[in-house]
Amino acid sequence: MIGKMTKKYWPIFILPTFAAFLIGFVWPFIWGIYLSFCKFTTVGNVKFVGFDNYKNIFIDNTFTHAFGFSVKFTIVSSVLINLLAFIVALLLTRGLKGTNIFRTVFFMPNLIGGIVLGYIWQTILNGVLSVMGQPLLQLSEKNGFWGMIILLCWQQIGYMMIIYIAGLNNVSPDYIEAAKIDGATDFETLIKIKVPMIMPSITICTFLTLTNGFKMFDQNISLTAGEPAKNSQLLALNIYDTFYARSGPQWKGIGQAKAVVFFLVVVIISLIQLKFTRSKEVQA
Repeated sequence: MIGKMTKKYWPIFILPTFAAFLIGFVWPFIWGIYLSFCKFTTVGNVKFVGFDNYKNIFIDNTFTHAFGFSVKFTIVSSVLINLLAFIVALLLTRGLKGTNIFRTVFFMPNLIGGIVLGYIWQTILNGVLSVMGQPLLQLSEKNGFWGMIILLCWQQIGYMMIIYIAGLNNVSPDYIEAAKIDGATDFETLIKIKVPMIMPSITICTFLTLTNGFKMFDQNISLTAGEPAKNSQLLALNIYDTFYARSGPQWKGIGQAKAVVFFLVVVIISLIQLKFTRSKEVQA
């Protein structure tokens, strides 16, 4: 009886969630795209200006610099996080003593909020490792870059490690045994058996690290705040700075246009990455 009622009235059960999705995501998303074509100070005072905002994105060099900085940051952080997480996962699937403790320790930083992590590492890098009394992160763009790399690696390696461990544990022992019988070395077994078999895990982890790198905001604002001279701004912080820190009605529209371009860039790169890594997956 209950099953029949559920099938009959299922739209009623999903209506609250669907309404919340429309109100909280779909409508703001559509409205945000429209605002990218407008000049405004508030959403109640909007003037349509066409593609002017998109033309003015490059009115200064902060966006182009932030874009290049974000691409470099995302590539380096994604490679390091995935490589180190995979190495740690390999070590923790060898039956070592205390494996569960190590897994917990590596995963714990992921439970800490980005703002808090940023201030923790700001204290370490600017306070403990200050140079001649000058905060280390404010000395150069390079210092800010590597400071954020360290922070993001410390936060995300444990999370990606868990995904890689799940993938490695699902590799059939029969394949490993067959490789040993054929005389394959441990390295050959890793490259020719384990890596192809865990490609779904690699797909997930690569997608997560790429998107997390591009959209990183709270760690950026709390660790470097874009210093020195906005040279360590990632795209998300640059958009925030354009929208909120600059006076004049034109800047909010330009900031909104930057956000749309940012969204399209992340979507395109993510789709290309997903298509590429999925094409390498092995059907067991």
